[in-house]
Amino acid sequence: MSFPVDVTPNHPIDQQPTIGLIGMGAMGAMYAKHLSDAGWKKISVCDLPEKYESLKQSYKDVPGVTVHKDGHSVSRISDFIMYSVEAEYINRVVQQYGPCMYFLSKRTTACQSLTTLPLSLATKVGAVVSGQTSVKAPEKAAFEEHLPGDVHIVSIHSLHGPSVSPASQPFVRVWLPFRSCLLPTHDASIPVNQVIMQYRASDESVRLVENIFKCFKSRYVYLSYEEHDLVTANVQAVTHAAFLTMGTAWAARRSYPWEQGHYVGGIETVKVNIMLRIYANKWHVYAGLAILNPSAKVQIDTYASSATELFKLMLAGDHDSLRQRVYAAREKVFGLREDEEGGKTIVFLTEDILDQFTISGSPKRGQSSPCNSHLSLLAMVDCWARSSIQPFDHLAVAATPVFRMWIGVAEYLFRSVERLDTALHAATHDVSHRSDDLEFVVAARGWSQCIAFGNFELYKDRFSRTAAFFEPRFEEANKIGGAMIKAISETGTNPVTN
Repeated sequence: MSFPVDVTPNHPIDQQPTIGLIGMGAMGAMYAKHLSDAGWKKISVCDLPEKYESLKQSYKDVPGVTVHKDGHSVSRISDFIMYSVEAEYINRVVQQYGPCMYFLSKRTTACQSLTTLPLSLATKVGAVVSGQTSVKAPEKAAFEEHLPGDVHIVSIHSLHGPSVSPASQPFVRVWLPFRSCLLPTHDASIPVNQVIMQYRASDESVRLVENIFKCFKSRYVYLSYEEHDLVTANVQAVTHAAFLTMGTAWAARRSYPWEQGHYVGGIETVKVNIMLRIYANKWHVYAGLAILNPSAKVQIDTYASSATELFKLMLAGDHDSLRQRVYAAREKVFGLREDEEGGKTIVFLTEDILDQFTISGSPKRGQSSPCNSHLSLLAMVDCWARSSIQPFDHLAVAATPVFRMWIGVAEYLFRSVERLDTALHAATHDVSHRSDDLEFVVAARGWSQCIAFGNFELYKDRFSRTAAFFEPRFEEANKIGGAMIKAISETGTNPVTN
């Protein structure tokens, strides 16, 4: 390397690495902003060639950022290169800008004779190449096939969206399968929200990546590609599927259920706001994670199966079998026996936290919706139990804000025998939500089939139709969702014994 191993933005410009960002969508722009704000002085960026002029205009006054016409210009000069493109397109983009390619160019000499010269386009020799896709199987395959053998591969994954501050994530411990301890520069109070995958790289290359992203104030988790995809399938894909299903089910009824008095206060507020927050995002954020991750397909199918089987017990009025199955899942996931109330664990959500947030027009404390079966939550815990997933273990490794909130509402329901029994009684004896539960099961199976087909256009159409219905409420939901994330982050580290 032509720069110090422990390089920082405070080093002179000639001692800093050139940081290349290929792909300037929401995440690429987020990276460029934080790196520029931190003081890195050589940031080369590009997007699609047709976006060159508009991108150049957008970054003309941004310190340290230089806009290039295409990925060739970035990959040839950059010491660190990050592909921030959708997983669906990662192979095509790396194939275009990663390999060493030679071609002939005819130039006219001073004597006006034609001379044929060999030119090359290639990733810079010795560069560190990374990818920011949320599913790593296609990224790994693309890097193996198309990158020259003289570059290093260190992939990353920021476990938050572009609208969430990297420094606002939950405080949890780090699991390091490849290392016995944290580097001395890492403060244990810094939240986990950056996964690093050292695949074909030296320790010095990993250290460079750590130093570049130190400005994000993140704490790092070190996983293999395979471990990453398994964990993200368990943490993200099936969680997203649950909320996608809720949205599709509610949209099918062509009404905002919380305005009909059915979904107000408490758990309902969290479910509605997370659903809206997800549909306010880009569809491709979730499509690649679900469709291209083999583990995700299995988990999402299991979730749909759990919802279907539990709903059949509800229709049959078989309260005893339903309760037996749900309490067995409760014990396996939360470690609570049937007669055990609470237990010593982390409490993410309390009545005080839940009552801070409300959709406009929703009642406040003391005014609640009719008893709800909470089929979406029952199915999630049943799915975790059937798949032998321990959500708190994944929370410690690679939690996202949405996953923390989803664990929070599940824990809130399942830690209380009274709340859980009320839900189970409603499931078999109260038909107030029965039509919603039917729509939920239909939607869950529909999303599972859509993902099994592996068709991105079908996914986009399904997502976009639901998003269009809820779009008028996105702005409000994003504000409330951000406040919920902050509130949970501030209270999620204190173990409480009931």
